[in-house]
Amino acid sequence: MTDFGITAYGAYVPRLRIERAHIAAAHKWAAPGLRSAAKGSRAFASWDEDTITMAVEAVRDALGGGGAQGVEAIRLASTNLPYADLQNAAIVAGAIGAAGSVACSDVAGSQRAGTSALLQALKGGERALVVGADNPRGKPASTQELSFGAGAAAFVLGTEGVVARLIGSATSSAVFVDHFRSADAPADYGWEERWVRDEGYAKIVPPAVKAALEDAGLGIGDIQHFVMPSYLKGAAAAVAKAIGFGGTVVDGLDDGVGYAGAAHALLMLAAALETAQPGDRLLVVGFGQGADVLVLQATDAILTRRPARGVSGSLADGLATDSYLRMLSFQGGIEMEWGMRSEKSAKTALTEQYRSAGQLEGFHAGECGSCGAVQFPQLQYCVSCHAPAENFAQVSLRDAPAKVLTSTADWLSYHPAPPLNVGFVQFENGARLLMEMVDAGAAALEAGTPLRMVYRIKEKDRQRGYNRYFWKATPIGAGNN
Repeated sequence: MTDFGITAYGAYVPRLRIERAHIAAAHKWAAPGLRSAAKGSRAFASWDEDTITMAVEAVRDALGGGGAQGVEAIRLASTNLPYADLQNAAIVAGAIGAAGSVACSDVAGSQRAGTSALLQALKGGERALVVGADNPRGKPASTQELSFGAGAAAFVLGTEGVVARLIGSATSSAVFVDHFRSADAPADYGWEERWVRDEGYAKIVPPAVKAALEDAGLGIGDIQHFVMPSYLKGAAAAVAKAIGFGGTVVDGLDDGVGYAGAAHALLMLAAALETAQPGDRLLVVGFGQGADVLVLQATDAILTRRPARGVSGSLADGLATDSYLRMLSFQGGIEMEWGMRSEKSAKTALTEQYRSAGQLEGFHAGECGSCGAVQFPQLQYCVSCHAPAENFAQVSLRDAPAKVLTSTADWLSYHPAPPLNVGFVQFENGARLLMEMVDAGAAALEAGTPLRMVYRIKEKDRQRGYNRYFWKATPIGAGNN
């Protein structure tokens, strides 16, 4: 029988972090009790990040420099996808350069959407990319606002270089409403925590765990790592005790990330795989209207196929802010007065977007076949020797080494996160172009600063509800490679 399983994995956590104490301080006039729960920090997405952009970054981390060649399917799991009637996974496919024949699907509707997508793909046996990305939102002054975070994790499935294989599983379904969000609501409505913990996790998860262990032919003592996400404090430890688990309860990433919704089980699994040893067995639980349980076993390849950044690298690359209003603005929680410069129309020319997809999605520059000049955008003729564009070779700038050539901080132009940092980016392959630079913090973007490219929202058409995506440059920080 051909070996099949997880061959690579990666993760992404937004660089922006805020100490929970700052959030609690903003609400102390109305909810002073939040201070007792305001420990550590949480991640939050910038104005130009959403579940699509986070998914792209996690997939890039998982693929490394290998590209998406050979990927047959992409499964994107989230409860906060930006589009209800436009395939979100197809946008991810375009950004990573996947083949046009790739099968794409969106998985949503439950906090266990991530584990369901991974389990189904592992059972399906096709070379697939499974990615969970989420950024749940809590109401201001709620415990959910403190607990929630954002992030994404991606897994490549195949037969070559398997690092972990599925050896057992179980699924159960139950209309247990621990929380819900209607289609037009921005935040969840949650039920009483003790009820959810005692009647939900404690009674739904253990039978599913038992069934998965029986499917694997194992006992609980054969498991080394227990992965179960929950924003309810102590829920994972209580379930571990109930099932008799005495090994390592995988850290819930509360500090630095926060609860990342449907992506959180996959984020925790990615973190656990970073430290797993050959032969280790991992029990992964997804909870929400029932439970998914996956029993995975690490192989010898786990030691040699770590991701370039992974969860640990993303955590190390945080950019702290003390502004609660910044987070609220990025989440659409307040409507700022940005002046007349913000009133321009942002309607996207969908015809040109389609025609130029190779340049806009894949970030492909043209390399002149006559003189070798690399240029973006691609014009009808070479900017150097004027040779026709049909002689151009396609060169992606997504992963090309680059550095700051010039930069300026613009406080006059409208930008949702002022100042607007723009400047010329010099690529090692010779390409040079004017780009937006993001997540720079307070430090000046000096000439020669190393950069990497990130997939972001270029502009939001708020009138029609459409996001225009493109690539931006960001400084390489401590956790970047």
